[in-house]
Amino acid sequence: MLGALFLLAFVGGLAGLWRLKARYLSAEGITERTPRLLIGVWVMAIVAWLTVFTGTWIVYPWYRARPPEGTVDLVGYPRYFLLDNPELSALHTFAMEWKEHLAWMAPMLATSVAIVTLYYGAQLVRGQELRWPLIATFTLAFAAAGIAGLLGALITSAAPV
Repeated sequence: MLGALFLLAFVGGLAGLWRLKARYLSAEGITERTPRLLIGVWVMAIVAWLTVFTGTWIVYPWYRARPPEGTVDLVGYPRYFLLDNPELSALHTFAMEWKEHLAWMAPMLATSVAIVTLYYGAQLVRGQELRWPLIATFTLAFAAAGIAGLLGALITSAAPV
């Protein structure tokens, strides 16, 4: 559910930033679009934080749960199952490490876009030099979340939580 909301907020925020051009908007149009833009970028930032917190403190503890001493069947302990299988160990040593760290970049980048958008608001129409870096940063936030999600799907397909 958070993923769908994240995707919708990204599309809304990106469209809002993309179309925030003086030649497309009257003063009335700027007044009407600015709140929608703020909602889109702030919803994406908030949802990104919720997603990362959920993954880090609700899902990830199950992933790294330590099996009782002497356990032979590690299927219920994903981290240890992956590390015990040489052909799957890279899913933990590479993919999980990247997933954990990359996932945190998404809310940080999205929040920075939301703060700059809140601060400058309608001035972004006149200050086009700010709009492109915001679009790039917003897209990087989405890409970071997408890559982290893909790595998470690969890990979960090999060792379900």
